[in-house]
Formats: sequence, structure tokens, C-alpha cells
Amino acid sequence: MEQQESHTAPEPEAVGAPVSEDRQTVAGSGRTVISDSAVAKVAGIAARAVPGVYSLGSAPSRALGAIRDAVGSQDHAAGVRAEVGETQVAVDINLVAVYGYPLHDVANQVRAAVYHAVESLVGLEVIEVNVEINDVYVAPPVKAGTKGALSEREPLQ
Repeated sequence: MEQQESHTAPEPEAVGAPVSEDRQTVAGSGRTVISDSAVAKVAGIAARAVPGVYSLGSAPSRALGAIRDAVGSQDHAAGVRAEVGETQVAVDINLVAVYGYPLHDVANQVRAAVYHAVESLVGLEVIEVNVEINDVYVAPPVKAGTKGALSEREPLQ
């Protein structure tokens, strides 16, 4: 009688790309890697959807964003930093709020939107969402004779 040779699957680290700081999950017959930038993009899209958020990012990143907008490109992760661990993630968001919206309410709504989006779309537990409101957008006054004119940039909603 012949002996059957037993084969075991190699460790996930031995197959494919080298291990990085990205999120890795070993399941069944493969591995899923979710990068910090993918989580940041999901968080950025969720934050931009909150009423009262004018834009994301600090002054330099908003300047780069204006250049990207001019050429028809967008960076959904601008102003967002995600730190992804094995099963958890922490997110930092810098934003500009629209004048007239209560700032604590905007921050709380952004936090709730990011928690929901990351946990439901990415599948990671969000341990914290830090929101920094670094500026307030004040719409320019409407000039006489330009009834209902739009400002040079409308708030994100």
C-alpha cells in the first residue's frame, strides 16, 4: 500500500506580496488586503456627504485640491488619515465647516457617518474618529443685480 503524502497550505506571508502595514485577513483560500488609503477614501466620501462640510483638508491640501478640480480629478482621501490595524482602524479628519452650522453638530455627524461607512463597507471596527475643524467657510455677499448668483464654490453636500 502506498503512503499518501500530506500537503499543507503555506503560510499566507510566504505567498504573494510581502507583508506591509496594510490590513490583511486570512480566510479560506486567500488573503484580503485593505490599505490605509482605501479606508481613508471611504471615510472622506462619507465625511463630504455631511451637511455643513465645505471641504476636507488643511490649507495646503485644499490648494492642491483646487488644482486637481481644475483638471477634472478628485482626491477623495484629502484631509483624511487612516491608521489600519489587524481588525481596527482609527481615522483623523481635517475639515472646513460652512458658517451657520453648529460646529459640534457637524463634527458629531461626520464622526457618525465615518463610523457607519467604514464599519459597513470595509468591515473593520472603528476605534476612534478624530475631527479637526480648521476653518469656517463664509459665503461672499451676493452683489446687487446678481439675484441668486452662486458663490465661486458651493458647499459639499
